[in-house]
Amino acid sequence: MVSERVRRLRQVALDRQVQVPWTRSMLWGESWRETIGNLWWIERKGIACRHVLEHLPLELGPDELLVGRASLRPPTPEEQERLAAANEFMAAQPRVAGQTCHMAVDNEKLLRLGALGVRAEVEACRRALDFSDPESLEKDAFYRACLETLEGLISLGRRYADMARKAAAEEPDPARKAELERIAAVCERVPAHPAETFHEALQSVHFLTIALVYGEGQPLFNPGRMDRWLGPYYDADLAAGRLTREQAQELIDCYYILINEYVPRGLAIGLMVGGTDAAGQDVTNEVSHLCIEAVAHVGLAYPSVGVCWHEGTPETLTSQACRVMALGKGNPCFFNDAVIQEGLRRAGCSAEQACMYINSTCVEISPIASSNVWVASPYFNTTGLLLELVDDVVAGKVPELPYSDNEPPRWGLEELHETYFRRLSGQIAQAVRDQNTYRHARRRFGGFPLQSCFTNDCLARGLDADWGGARHNWIECSFVGLANLVDSLTVIRRLVLEDQVVTLRELRDRVAADFAGCEDFRQLCLRQPKYGNDVPEVDELAARFTEFVTAECLKHTVLLGDRYYPGFFCWIMHQQLGAVTGASPDGRQAGFPFADGAGPAQGRERSGPTAAIKSTTSWDHTMMLGGLVLNLKFSPSAVDSPESQGKLADLLMTYLRLGGQEVQVNVVRREDLLRARENPSEYKDLVVRIAGYCDYFTGLSEQMQEEVIARTEFEAV
Repeated sequence: MVSERVRRLRQVALDRQVQVPWTRSMLWGESWRETIGNLWWIERKGIACRHVLEHLPLELGPDELLVGRASLRPPTPEEQERLAAANEFMAAQPRVAGQTCHMAVDNEKLLRLGALGVRAEVEACRRALDFSDPESLEKDAFYRACLETLEGLISLGRRYADMARKAAAEEPDPARKAELERIAAVCERVPAHPAETFHEALQSVHFLTIALVYGEGQPLFNPGRMDRWLGPYYDADLAAGRLTREQAQELIDCYYILINEYVPRGLAIGLMVGGTDAAGQDVTNEVSHLCIEAVAHVGLAYPSVGVCWHEGTPETLTSQACRVMALGKGNPCFFNDAVIQEGLRRAGCSAEQACMYINSTCVEISPIASSNVWVASPYFNTTGLLLELVDDVVAGKVPELPYSDNEPPRWGLEELHETYFRRLSGQIAQAVRDQNTYRHARRRFGGFPLQSCFTNDCLARGLDADWGGARHNWIECSFVGLANLVDSLTVIRRLVLEDQVVTLRELRDRVAADFAGCEDFRQLCLRQPKYGNDVPEVDELAARFTEFVTAECLKHTVLLGDRYYPGFFCWIMHQQLGAVTGASPDGRQAGFPFADGAGPAQGRERSGPTAAIKSTTSWDHTMMLGGLVLNLKFSPSAVDSPESQGKLADLLMTYLRLGGQEVQVNVVRREDLLRARENPSEYKDLVVRIAGYCDYFTGLSEQMQEEVIARTEFEAV
C-alpha cells in the first residue's frame, strides 16, 4: 500500500517546476570573483563549491522524512543585481566543453568513512607529499580543493539539523514533532560520520548527490546499485527492531520523490538492482524488491530503474518487475548482466569492477566509483550521412563509383557501402579529435574536486578526475538512426540496383522533394523489407554496419587513456537529428524522428515482437558500452493478467538470452496518448519510455509525441 505521505509528496513534486536554483549561479560567480587572485584554478573550484553549499537557500517541507531540496523562491531586486553581476563576470571566464557527471560515485565510501573520514584520508595524502618534487605543488592544490568541498558537504548536514531542530520546537503536532527530531538526529550524524542506520544511509547519499549537483554544478549523478549499499543497513535495522519493511518502503519512496526534485525534465537518473558479484553469484536482496515496488508507488519519471538480469536472477524479481512494468509506469527495464560484464572486461575492467556498473543516466554503461567516462560524445546522424553520399553520387562527386543515369548502374551496394564507411571513418576520427581537444581544455580549466574525492583513484594519485585521476577514462559515442539507414540501403538495393524501378537520381529527387506528388512511390518504399522483421538480407546490413563502427571506434585512443566505444543510444537526439534531416529512402518523411535506438523504426515491426527481438540481436551487443535500447510497446490489455505478464517475462528473457543488451517496454493505449495530447492537464503523470529514459508524455515536443504514438502497439504477447 502507498502511504498517504508518499501520495502527498508525489503530487507536490509533480506540480513543482524543476529548475536549477538561481542562487547557485549567484553564489558561484561571487566566489569566483573573490578568489581571482588565487593562482590555483582547482583550489578556486573547491572554495566556490564550499561557498555554494554553505549559503545555498534550503527548504524543509511538510511530510518530508528525507531532506535536501534547494529553495526555488524568486530573487529580490538586490539579489537580481547580484545575479546579473555574477553572470556577467562568469561569462568572461574561459569556456570548456565535453561531458560531465553521468556516473555513480563511491557512495559506499561515504557510508563507511563519513565525510570526516574522507577528510582524514585527504589530510594524510597531503602529509605524504614531498615538496622537493615540483609536481607536489599541484597535488597539494588539488588536496586543498578537496578539503574545501568536504567542508561544504559536511555543512549540509549541520544546516539541516539546525532547520529540523528549529521546526520541531515550533511544531504543535506530536507525531510530526517526533519526525523532525529524528531528522535532526540523522542530520547531526550524516554525512559527516559513517552511516549506522537505513535512514542515515539514504540521507547521507542524498546529501552527497545534491552537493555534487549544486556545489559542482553537475546535474546527473545517480545512486548506483542501491540494493547493494543499502541492503546491509536494512538487514541490520530489521534484526535490531529499528525498522519495519513498511517503513523502509516509505523511505525509499520518499527518496525516489526527492530525485524528481532536482533532476530537470527531459534528463534522466539511473538506478540498478540485482546482478551478480565478481564470483558470479546473484546479489538480489530484499531491498532489490523494495526498489522495484517503489516504481509502482511513486510513478514519476525518475529514477530510471533497471534490473540486471542473468540466468540466476530469482524468478520473484523477474515477475515483480514485469508486474510493475505492466502498470504503465515506464519502469523498470532489463539489462543483460552477462553481456555488459563481458564488454567491461574487454574494456580493461577487473572482475570486481565489471560487476559494479551503472546505466550512467539512460543506458550508457560506466563503472561505478571509478569513472571519468564521457557518454554520447557525440551523436552521429547515420542516415544524414547516407543522404549526403547519395547527393554526391548523383552529382558525380564520387569517382570511385562508376555509374550512369542513362544505363543500368555499374556499381553495386558493395561499392556504396565502402564509400559510406570511408566517410563515416573520417567523421569518427574528427569526433575523437574534438573530444580530445575538449579534454585538453578541461585539464587546464576544468576540475571537480568533490567528485574526485569519491572516484578511484584520484586521491591516491593526487589528480582530479579531469586531470586523469580516475581509473577509467574511455569515451562513448552514439550512432542514431540504425534502422532508417538499413531500411534505406534495402530500398536502394531493391528499387535501384535489383528491380531498377528508378535510377538513383530519380530516387534522390523524389526523396529530396519529401515524396511530394508521389505518395504511391513512398508507400512502395515502405513496403520493402524492413529491419525488425527477422529478414536475413536486411539484418545482415545492420550486422555489417555495427561490426564496422565497433572496429573503427576501437582504433582510436582518447586523452587520459582508454578507447573510443560505440553505442546506439539516442536520448532525444533521434528527434533532434530527424528534425533537421530531409526525407530518406526508407519512406520516412522530412523532419520525422529517426528510429529510437537499436530496434526497428516506428510502426515497422510487421511480424510481431519476437521478430523484432531476433533482428535486434542479429548483431553483437557486447562492445556497445555507449548503450542501446530495444523499445517495445504493448496495449494494457495485452499484459493485464499474471499469465500474460509471465509471457511478457518469457519474451524479454528471450531477448536477453539471444544477447540483447537492454530492453524496455511502454504499456499504453494509443487512445490515451491521443487524449493526453489534446488534454495535457488531465495526464500530467503519464510517463512513457523514449529512447533509454522516461519522460512525461505531455511535456514532450509535438514531434516526439507523434514518434511515440507511431510506434507499433502489440495487442498480445
